[in-house]
Amino acid sequence: MSFLKKIQDQPKNVRKAIFWVTITIVGAIFLFAWVQVFKARVEQAREKNLLDQYKLPGFEEGLKDLPKIETPEIPEFTEEELKALEEADKKIQEENQKSFPQTTNP
Repeated sequence: MSFLKKIQDQPKNVRKAIFWVTITIVGAIFLFAWVQVFKARVEQAREKNLLDQYKLPGFEEGLKDLPKIETPEIPEFTEEELKALEEADKKIQEENQKSFPQTTNP
């Protein structure tokens, strides 16, 4: 009798247990292999010292090379100027309401 036939003849709960044990073992093998490859790559990167090899500029040096951004000064308004602006705004809103009356949806 073949190995697969022996497994197929087992009850369902035994087949499930065999399946999950197999999946767990294969997953553990893949995880172990991945960890080993990851360790090797980290060690390889440490040996090369990538920052020195490619001579990447430091963060501070990069900041020095950026152009300076200047913001314009915000003008100060007097009370009278603010009131005049508010009145002009109200007039514009009233004109817009006359030109474009709001309709209600049925």
